[in-house]
Formats: sequence, C-alpha cells, structure tokens
Amino acid sequence: MSLFGEFRIPAEAFALHETLRSLPELVVEVERVVAADEVLTPYLWASGVDRRAFERAIGADPSIRSVEHIDDYERSMLYRGEWTENVDSLVYAYTELGATILEASAQRDEWELRMRFVDRDSLDEFQAYCSEFDVPYRLTQLFARAHSRGVGQYGLSEKQHEALLTAWEMGYFSSRSVSLADVAAELGITPQSLSERLQRGHRALIENTLAVTPPAQESSMAIE
Repeated sequence: MSLFGEFRIPAEAFALHETLRSLPELVVEVERVVAADEVLTPYLWASGVDRRAFERAIGADPSIRSVEHIDDYERSMLYRGEWTENVDSLVYAYTELGATILEASAQRDEWELRMRFVDRDSLDEFQAYCSEFDVPYRLTQLFARAHSRGVGQYGLSEKQHEALLTAWEMGYFSSRSVSLADVAAELGITPQSLSERLQRGHRALIENTLAVTPPAQESSMAIE
C-alpha cells in the first residue's frame, strides 16, 4: 500500500521565494508538472493579487523563467514556466524515487506538498536525500490508504475530488439548506477557494467524460 506524506518546505529552499515575499497576499497552487529531460515545467494558478503586480514580481524571480500567461478563471490566473534552481529534491523525487507530488501550494514564505511514495523505503530515501543536501523540510502528516476512487481517473486532483465528494455528501447539490460556506467550513478552507475547486473539478469532469478532445500530446503528472 502506498504511503502519503504532507511536507512543509520554506520557499527560500524551493521556489518563488522572491515573488511570495514581495506579494504576501499571493496564493500559488501548482496544477500539474510536466517532466521532460529532467526539466520541470510547472503550471501555476495564482490568486489573491493583481495580474500586473504578479507578472512584475515573477518576472524578476530567479527561480523561474519563460513565464507565460495561459488562462484566467474566476479570480485565478494560470501560468506556465520553467524552474531554474532550488528544485533538486523535486527532480530527484520524479526521476529516481518514482514519488508523485499530488498537491503543491504556497503562500508567504512556505510551500506545502502532498506526496505519494510507493513504499516506506522510498520515503526513507527521500528524507535521507533531503538531509544529505540540506533541504529543510517538516513532515506534518504521514498516512497509508488505498487510492481514492476518482482521483486522477477523470482529471481530478486530490483537492478537487475531496471538495466535490464532501459537497455531495453534505447535500450541497440537492438541498438549499446547505450553503457553500457550510461545505467550506467542513473542509477548513474559504468559500472562495471552495468555489474555485468545485468549478475546476466540474470542468475536469466534463472534459474527461462528456467532451470529445484529442489525447494530450505531452506526458504529465496532475498535482493541482
């Protein structure tokens, strides 16, 4: 059975430290990462700040380059770029350990990662690697469970799957007595964040079940 670990890593030891420091209200969520030739190309959702301020800050950030605006959705902006430094542990996780980063988000001076490891040995190797190369991290939660049905199957991330399932279980889609704020409180997030996760989750379900689209040309790993 796979192991799931939640880690907190200082932004200065990973990526976008300068951007996050200059924009304290900024929230960054990594939707997915494409790995090719050991170069990680992140797709980032940015919210909480003005587009012009974000582009000015990230354009001067030495940890990312070739940043390109892709799309806008509600109050979030989608960008694509290339990591340039401080991502050795991530490259190692992808290329050597076979670990999967399911979720990655950052605000102010810290990244929060949720990773899946094939077994305890791969987790131990990851931790040993971080210690050897002085990559500071804090393991906040470790648990083992079977794969959640639906996660990844229809293009859903862990957070989108959790939001949709919780809303359905609470009767949000069938009863007017259950509000968006009720579901958000149950999940411990803001109503705005919940709304965006539900919208993205609905879009993923439609794209992967109802819409007929050409198969993706690039190999990617979904993480939100």
